[in-house]
Amino acid sequence: MLAASNQLLWSMIGLLLTMGGTFLEAYITTLPWSWGNQGVHAFSLGVTYQIGGVLLVGCLGGKNAGALSQIAYLVMGLTLLPVFADGGGIGYVKLSQFGYLIGFIPGAWICGFFAFKARPKLETLAFSCICGLLTVHLCGISYLVITYVLGWQGTENLSLLQAILKYSLFALPGQLAVVCAVTVIAYVLRHLMFY
Repeated sequence: MLAASNQLLWSMIGLLLTMGGTFLEAYITTLPWSWGNQGVHAFSLGVTYQIGGVLLVGCLGGKNAGALSQIAYLVMGLTLLPVFADGGGIGYVKLSQFGYLIGFIPGAWICGFFAFKARPKLETLAFSCICGLLTVHLCGISYLVITYVLGWQGTENLSLLQAILKYSLFALPGQLAVVCAVTVIAYVLRHLMFY
């Protein structure tokens, strides 16, 4: 278990990672052994590093630091600071994708919970990240259903199925690639920091 001062530090780092990751698109490159023949080419994964920040703070700071960083992120975004992808403000609660932002809190908590259940191994860190990611998506889909029942579809005019496909299914492959990167980074850092 991390000391309270370490958890506070990790929650601040997690807040900064989540805010910064919101505006950084994730890319993947061609395989290194083909760089000599074809050069280095980058391909967008169609997602940002935002979910990486959420999960990384859970893996490194634990459940409390992860949840606290995401609560701070939501409070900042809802109080008109432009930390969300489309700005900020209380009006975000009526957007159908807001459920995914709410899901960051339990997602980071669950990721941190499982990340510290056993010694840091690639398998256990990957499992904790996947559990956190699935929690975010479950919260997001639940919120989508609620917003469609209440008629808060926002400005996109998508059906419920189209919204689930856009925000969950189409984003999942890119997010799983980010989970792989987070797993490796967390594994290396946990061993360097001896916890």
